[in-house]
Amino acid sequence: MASRRAFPLQILLFSLWLTPLAGVWAASEPDKPAPADSRADRSGLPADVQPWWPSRYGAEDQLGTLNEITPDGVRAAAALVKTGTVVDLGRVLDEDTPKFPGRYWHQTADVSPHLTNLRRPDAVDKGWGKNQINWITEIQAGTFQVGTQLDSIGHIQIGDRFYNGWTTRQVVESWGLNHLGIETVPPIVTRGVLINIAGFKGVEQLAKGYVITLADVQGALSKQGVTLKPGDAVLFHTGWGGLWGKDNAEFLSGEPGPGLEVVQWLYQQHIALTEADTWSYGPVPGEDPDRPFLVPQTMYVKMGLFGLENLATEELARRGVHEFLFTLTHAKTRGSTAAVIAPAAVY
Repeated sequence: MASRRAFPLQILLFSLWLTPLAGVWAASEPDKPAPADSRADRSGLPADVQPWWPSRYGAEDQLGTLNEITPDGVRAAAALVKTGTVVDLGRVLDEDTPKFPGRYWHQTADVSPHLTNLRRPDAVDKGWGKNQINWITEIQAGTFQVGTQLDSIGHIQIGDRFYNGWTTRQVVESWGLNHLGIETVPPIVTRGVLINIAGFKGVEQLAKGYVITLADVQGALSKQGVTLKPGDAVLFHTGWGGLWGKDNAEFLSGEPGPGLEVVQWLYQQHIALTEADTWSYGPVPGEDPDRPFLVPQTMYVKMGLFGLENLATEELARRGVHEFLFTLTHAKTRGSTAAVIAPAAVY
């Protein structure tokens, strides 16, 4: 009986000895070759979808419509600044932020330095050194697809295909995306245009599922006396953002947004990116109930057209500001499909 009881212990000890060696063997293995470029194989698409690659910016492009921003355009946008007024277009992110199902955000304060600093040999009273320095940091867990966000064009796929035809097998790693990650997106400085559709329609807030038409967009632009230019950042004010923090359940229950015709027209105008005061982009419910989120899917995958969500557009709408310098920077976390941002309008 004693030897039978000892046998599992021997296995356990052997496995503990073997585990570190397994890590060494794994580390010493040569890197696996990258999957072959399968973009020449155009099979496996939905029945009604034709290949959309290569993009108009080239087969290897990762910038999409941000290619439309030029130095001349940036200089022209900077000339729009007359008073130096800055309007914050971002919303505060916390655990109560309305979130799409499956996404989350949690933050915990780390005050451990207040204890560990006291163990230093030169600690004095309640801190480190004669100046008694201490600090607090935080630990965050969550998805970047929350709050005011910039999506990379690698966020959405058609089946297993990305922008420019890349497949998930070629792009997805355990740590993120090796193509189209948010680190490939540069800081954005360009002309911003607010299209106040709610104001054009004479309402405070468009209805859930309202499809913004091309006639709406062109009518609002005409009323505002604004014409779109290549490289613009086009912001839509629908009024739906007024529900943020007041009725989050209703906010997440649907949204108004630009229809597919509008997005196709914006792409023809060679804009750089587009944004809205809604939690996604495009109407929810959509124009075709059998094709959910078709608008952002078309934007990101087929066009490489960047989109932002959850912008605070109400202050610009209230002030009647329709043209401005638009600025956006973000943390470049490698392989991420989005970034939490704090965009601004300057006029």
